[in-house]
Amino acid sequence: MTDFLPYAVILLGLIILIGFFNEKKTKLTYEIALMLIAAVLGGIVCVADLLIKDQGISNILYDIQMFDLEDFLMKGVLCFMLFAGSCHMKLADFKRLARPIGVLSILCTLLGAVFYGGLFYGVACLFHLPFNLPMCLMFGSIVSPTDPIAATSILNKFGLSKDICFVIEGESLLNDGVGVALFVCFSGMVKAQQNAAESFFIVLFRELFGAALIGTVVTLLCFWLVARISDQKQRIYVSLFAVALSYTLCEVFDCSGAIASVVCGVLFATFSEREKEKKGSFDLEEFDSFWDIVDNLLNSVLYVIMGLSFTRILQMPSVILLSLAAIVCNLLARGGSVFCSTFFMGDLPDSYDRKSFTELFTWAGLKGGLCIALAMSTTSMMSTEDYHIVLGCTYAIVFFTTILQGLSIKKVYAAITAKMQNK
Repeated sequence: MTDFLPYAVILLGLIILIGFFNEKKTKLTYEIALMLIAAVLGGIVCVADLLIKDQGISNILYDIQMFDLEDFLMKGVLCFMLFAGSCHMKLADFKRLARPIGVLSILCTLLGAVFYGGLFYGVACLFHLPFNLPMCLMFGSIVSPTDPIAATSILNKFGLSKDICFVIEGESLLNDGVGVALFVCFSGMVKAQQNAAESFFIVLFRELFGAALIGTVVTLLCFWLVARISDQKQRIYVSLFAVALSYTLCEVFDCSGAIASVVCGVLFATFSEREKEKKGSFDLEEFDSFWDIVDNLLNSVLYVIMGLSFTRILQMPSVILLSLAAIVCNLLARGGSVFCSTFFMGDLPDSYDRKSFTELFTWAGLKGGLCIALAMSTTSMMSTEDYHIVLGCTYAIVFFTTILQGLSIKKVYAAITAKMQNK
């Protein structure tokens, strides 16, 4: 897509029209409506292309399929989306729930990748796919992290308890660094060029703790300036600079820019709360409004792009069988990894038992744009057919978790809560 303005007009027009239609007719959760209706529109364009065979329609379809979501996310807006989603979270809550969040974001992600890799290796053998175990483990690392954008924009609208919602959000905000570290290691095995010095633990340490250090140092320096500025617009500019600088430095030092963005957001929220307690005049109304709008706009663009890009799944051979297999493997791997992780959490939030906690967090494990971006980055590591399988299966998982699980999570939560109360 070389012409920015025409496509910006198309995207914004779709966001407005879908939002209006959803408000008046479908009344679904906003983000789910964007993805679902955009996917339907993408399918209509595909059918029109087959029936009409018009060059203009073909060009539109080609541009949609060739949109580089990896570049859009990883080198564009991801840092701002994560900062916007985390700048209302408090450090005190992280400390109180550090153990379950830490276990889920590290151990559960690792186990989920291994479990999924093993299960999909069995699928590959059953379907006679040319996938070896390292390739399947790499695939597992792609789909194991839960999505921070889906968690912060969808799950917290369904009436989940404060602690449960916070743990889900905290896991999804922090586990991308683990997923990236796993992806680096397993993709290195696939390419047979893994540096012995770059073990999983070294990569994980650099991705997580290096990013946390960069995010902390940059935020401390920038917030020193924010605390001494009275102009709210200038405070917004400093926050934009802080998150962009943190992400850029992480790119230079091979750390997780996403983790640094989250650290910036949480620290900004914490420092702002303290500053407000010291000075009653420290007002962040414009700051909060600005980042709410940024969060909503970028999420809307992402969900429409993912919906329109759904046609990529049609490039996968045996699309229905492989999609179903990928979805089943994801549910089994997520459930198994959450259940195993509960043994290391101590007391579970809201006095959940292991079975109920596993059921809820399995169904609440939504996937999103980060998974698709990682899947897209494998294009140089495998054949075209294998790449289409990985990308198609990833899209199938993302759509199933976002739309079907996202739409039903409120009922699942209510059923689990009622079952616990009847015991």
